[in-house]
Amino acid sequence: VRVTHGTTQSEFVETVSANRFLSNDSRALEVTSNPQDAVSSGLLQPDHDHNKSDPLKQVEALQIKFLRLVHRTGVPPSTNVVAQVLYRLQLANLIKAGESDAKRTNLAINKARVIAAEQEAPGGPDLDLPLRILLLGKTGVGKSATINSMFDETKVATNALVPGTSRIKRVHGNIKGVRVTVIDTPGLVPHHHSQWRNRKILHAVKRFIKRNPPDIVLYFERLDHINSRCSDYPLLKLITDTLGSSIWFNTVLVMTHCSSSPPEGPDGHPLEYDAYTRYCKNVVERHIQLAASNTQLENPIVLVDNHLMCRRNTRGERVLPNGQVWVSELLLLCGATKLLAEANSLLKFEDSFLLSQANARLPSLPHLLSSLLKPSASLSSEGADNEMTELSDEEDEYDQLPPFRVLKRSEYEKLTKEQRTAYLDELDYRETSYLKQQWKEGIRSQKLAEAQNTEASSAVADDYEESTSPVVHISDMEIPLSFDSDYPAHRYRHLITNDQLFRPVLDPQGWDHDIGFDGINFESCHDLKKNISTSIAGQMRKDKEDMYIQSECSVSYSDQRRYSLMGGMDMQTASKDLVFTVHGDARFQNLPWNTTGGGISVTKFGSKYFSGAKLEDSITIGKRVHLVANAGRMVGGGQVADGGGLEVTVRGKDYPVREGSTSMAATALSFEKETVIGANLQSVFRVGRGSKLSVSANVNSRNLGRLCVKISTSDHVEIALIVAVSLVQFLLRRRLLPTGKGHQQLDTDLDE
Repeated sequence: VRVTHGTTQSEFVETVSANRFLSNDSRALEVTSNPQDAVSSGLLQPDHDHNKSDPLKQVEALQIKFLRLVHRTGVPPSTNVVAQVLYRLQLANLIKAGESDAKRTNLAINKARVIAAEQEAPGGPDLDLPLRILLLGKTGVGKSATINSMFDETKVATNALVPGTSRIKRVHGNIKGVRVTVIDTPGLVPHHHSQWRNRKILHAVKRFIKRNPPDIVLYFERLDHINSRCSDYPLLKLITDTLGSSIWFNTVLVMTHCSSSPPEGPDGHPLEYDAYTRYCKNVVERHIQLAASNTQLENPIVLVDNHLMCRRNTRGERVLPNGQVWVSELLLLCGATKLLAEANSLLKFEDSFLLSQANARLPSLPHLLSSLLKPSASLSSEGADNEMTELSDEEDEYDQLPPFRVLKRSEYEKLTKEQRTAYLDELDYRETSYLKQQWKEGIRSQKLAEAQNTEASSAVADDYEESTSPVVHISDMEIPLSFDSDYPAHRYRHLITNDQLFRPVLDPQGWDHDIGFDGINFESCHDLKKNISTSIAGQMRKDKEDMYIQSECSVSYSDQRRYSLMGGMDMQTASKDLVFTVHGDARFQNLPWNTTGGGISVTKFGSKYFSGAKLEDSITIGKRVHLVANAGRMVGGGQVADGGGLEVTVRGKDYPVREGSTSMAATALSFEKETVIGANLQSVFRVGRGSKLSVSANVNSRNLGRLCVKISTSDHVEIALIVAVSLVQFLLRRRLLPTGKGHQQLDTDLDE
């Protein structure tokens, strides 16, 4: 035996295999066992050193191994798992080699199938694909019994009354010609029994896998013990905190006791087997995603049954009620997981084939830039106040109108059609003039209050509100006709005062015996001094697992004749991190018809910072036309996004007392060598005296667009009739469509 640095060759091969890498010598022996076919295929060259140094050739060898494993397990090549693994290996070759010829890749796969079939023929080489599998799960779920079923012989002792495994041990064996090493671990107890025992077991497992890292992790659950109200989240969170979130990346979910009958559904009949197993998988997967803080985790599932009376096929293999041979499926998933991990390691991709790490997604620069370019609400309202101040200097037209008497219904019915039209037009004109007069009086009162250094809010009178708002609360919860002793008796109130607003946040997906309020919303606005005001708005939601916070704070200073300044900070939760945004805006009035401004923004997400700046200029033409142009840039994460826009707004002659305006905007956004140009149109105007039409349309250079037309009327009832007929027609059409598979309705009932 040749010795290298004090280590024998056989020991070296065993050590490398334990670290999830195959020996190059063994791989070369397998590949070149049929030299004539290998050379003629063009996939493998007789130069062993070249195969060792070329990762693409090694990935092609992994394809052959996987195809051999598919042949041995007897799984049809057209199954979803086989197609996905082959597709990912092909995609890896294309990305690494920089190729784009799909025909060449398909031809290589076809030749790989031929080589795999020849090596699987009698007299061919052994399949060098050792698997090291770690078992995790609660006690009594059937981990030891699954080991005996996998090897089809008694490898470990089992006991239905007491835990059968008291220490970590390895079990070696052979399944369909594949060397398998199973690491059996003591069973974990429910989280409310003994956290200390679970922590001790997991620390022992952590020390063991540091010396012998597994290729695959099997997490066990009993299919007949899963329901939406029983959550193992604390136990899964303890596993994640002890072994790391990466433990779930190569994990396969194993559901035992799968020959048990499904429970009854809402209609009293047993649920379909496939629908129930899919529901149980979603429940366990959702708990794992919460524990790992990664909503992208999608673990494969294998259904297992270890009962002695389990049905078997003609080959003596255990068969589930849905006809699947679970030992072959489990072996294929374990081999596919290991081969994909090896391909990722050989090609040295930054992101894994299987799953990405949590919080890998960063904020979108175009979205941050659009938020920066959007005008501040407080500054926009101040600009409207300035325009109203100018409007208040005009003479009141309403006081100059001649007297007018409102007719009674009987007098109105005696008028002719032309007289009715003239009367309604005069009434509408006088109403508009009266609203303008009330608006001007409010502006004058505000200016007078500012001159006397008093609180302006006490002098402003709104047409539709009183000077003080009454305190209101939400109505009491209705008690159903039938309820039990656990029905909640507490409730939350909805309070509104002059400058504060408290209200609960309703969760429509709440638990039974719960009102469904799991959050609170708070809004407050205060005037600190004459020209300084603050506003705070936030929402918090908390449950037993997570807490979500979203808040906006701002301080503004305004001098209506010169400039306006505003600064603020926004905060919100994103998974386990907080997103902080600090922004500031300034606006200066150069001329009575021209205003120039700008703003800056800094966003912190984890360890990444995104900063941006903008410039904007607005011009007022007359009293009805408003022109705004802006441009900005956002930088962060090694990327740059540039954008800008031009907007023209034409207001109606009765603005602001009568809603009527048309806005046309053009925007441009450049990001990663791509420029997107868009156009937007928004128009709101009155159609007659009691009807209003709203049109919104947008389109961009990617041939994407949207058109929305909204009509509201109090005069023409036939429009509402047309909408009702269209809605009934739509509902009837949906009812006549085929409902599809019955399991879709079962999933909905189970989720509810």
